[in-house]
Amino acid sequence: MTAPTRAKLADGRDLLFFALPGHRPAPVEDRRPLPGRDGPQTELRFDQTTGQWVIVAALRQDRTYKPPPDQCPLCPGPTGLTSEVPAEDYDVVVFENRFPSLSGSGAALAPAGDGFVTAPGQGRCEVICFSSDHTGSFAALQPAHARLVLEAWRHRTGDLLATPGIEQVFCFENRGEEIGVTLTHPHGQIYGYPYLTPRTAAMLGRAREHRMRHGTNLFGDLLAGEVADGSRIVVRDDLFTAFVPFAARWPVEVHIYPNRFVRNIVDLTEDELDGFARIYLDVLGRFDRMYSSALPYISALHQYADTDAQTDGYFHVELMSIRRSATKLKYLAASESAMDAFISDVTPESVARRLRELR
Repeated sequence: MTAPTRAKLADGRDLLFFALPGHRPAPVEDRRPLPGRDGPQTELRFDQTTGQWVIVAALRQDRTYKPPPDQCPLCPGPTGLTSEVPAEDYDVVVFENRFPSLSGSGAALAPAGDGFVTAPGQGRCEVICFSSDHTGSFAALQPAHARLVLEAWRHRTGDLLATPGIEQVFCFENRGEEIGVTLTHPHGQIYGYPYLTPRTAAMLGRAREHRMRHGTNLFGDLLAGEVADGSRIVVRDDLFTAFVPFAARWPVEVHIYPNRFVRNIVDLTEDELDGFARIYLDVLGRFDRMYSSALPYISALHQYADTDAQTDGYFHVELMSIRRSATKLKYLAASESAMDAFISDVTPESVARRLRELR
């Protein structure tokens, strides 16, 4: 892959074009009258009851909300007056979010003390557009195009992990209005957090305890156990395994693991990136064939930095959907939202069996 073509938006935000072989990006000047940005626009507040940071980003109240298709800010804007992507066309593009939850760089986040503790909302929030096709989807991408998205994820992960003050890089996609999506154009986001997110910290803590007790990697052992059991495997090849986890929380939940231990997408070989694209498209295709309408889902790339504190982290993808039948959604009500105690309406084995059948 060649280096991305870089440009700037009217307010100074970065814009990166990733192109398929033979394609040459041709950005035009962004001529929109956008307001400037002065320092961090959000803040962190420490919750003493949980020991967790909460991001307060009031500016996101004004973000673009369900525009008509002819006003989509993610479609190409060849005039430089209408779009976040001022160009005639593009393959894959990444740009800084205009309404970020985190922005700005600096020193590492200091440990919180007692009392009402706040900190600047430093970090990075980027948007990644998978295609210029407004009505497309990730599942509909050609393999080479999907591979290009992975290259963009890989590039941004490496770049952000090397940025001072960023502790964790999270690539994700929200698909479907049922999930809360406000822009239907196929896209995802990339967050650079200044701290380890609560779930990541909890998973690493469990993995550390497992290593101390057994001398092995928790995630690797879970993968081996799923393969040995077999009843929850959806698809598996020499490089990757996709399975419904034993203790799945969501009505439809699939985890994709490389068969070789790596900490993040940067560590994958070229062959593994090819294999990742194949199995990812395979699983998303099965999702879209479950019901008569497209399955709403969240795709979450769990990645870990190459540090001693995150040495037990095993790169994997978690895909989840709130749709529990063709006509019903799973709402996160009191038990899930207030107590973080999930109740599953289906058995993981039955979901895996259904997905295996959807070839």
